[in-house]
Amino acid sequence: MTIHPGGQNICGVSIGVLALESYFPKPPGHIKNPSSLNFTVYYEMLDGITVPTLLANPTGEMKDRLIAAAKRLEAKGVHAITGSCGFLAIFQKEIAAAVSIPVFVSSLIQVPLVYQMTQGPVGVVTASATSLTDKHWDGVGASHVPVVVQGLDHTDEFATVILRNERTAMDLAKVEAEVLEAVQSMVDQNPDIRAIVLECTDLPPYAHSLQRAVKRPIFDLTTLSGMVHEAATRQAYAGFIT
Repeated sequence: MTIHPGGQNICGVSIGVLALESYFPKPPGHIKNPSSLNFTVYYEMLDGITVPTLLANPTGEMKDRLIAAAKRLEAKGVHAITGSCGFLAIFQKEIAAAVSIPVFVSSLIQVPLVYQMTQGPVGVVTASATSLTDKHWDGVGASHVPVVVQGLDHTDEFATVILRNERTAMDLAKVEAEVLEAVQSMVDQNPDIRAIVLECTDLPPYAHSLQRAVKRPIFDLTTLSGMVHEAATRQAYAGFIT
């Protein structure tokens, strides 16, 4: 007979998410849409921290709130911690150092890995190229990696809803078209790009369309979360020998 120690209110959670406050639609593939994920999640809500706030003013007070939230997730029994915005990269090192479980708050943490795989410039699609700084690259150990950055700063629908938070209703088909246009332009101008990392957590729902258009591997936070889930909660393999 196996005696389990108990002590957890909710059991069986794999990935904890530091969730910024936002109310626009999250289609399947988004880290904040658990209906489409192949791993269990627990959300630690960070009311008052929005995408525009994080991009414009990532303060020490904000970092302290994120660290406290990460510690709460660890105490609740999650096996690893991610975030709902790639610009949390600026706090990656501090949050990871504050807990004893794996932390990957930004998809950008994959940039050095993708570079080692391809030995060519990594295409990075970000919500805002103007907001992506050396501190973000340093936070994920990617300062040395050659990158080509494509921002969505000058889009219509995406920027209005996600970057400027002017409304919550969103035309998903229009967003997809804007992202496709931006990524196609990036690859057309930089054909030596061999793989793409999506910084923004709002972009994985369109990854399949992007790959179909530009014929490149697409790395994002949702697939990274699935990989970490598999690593943190290993299961016996099915199959047979003879």
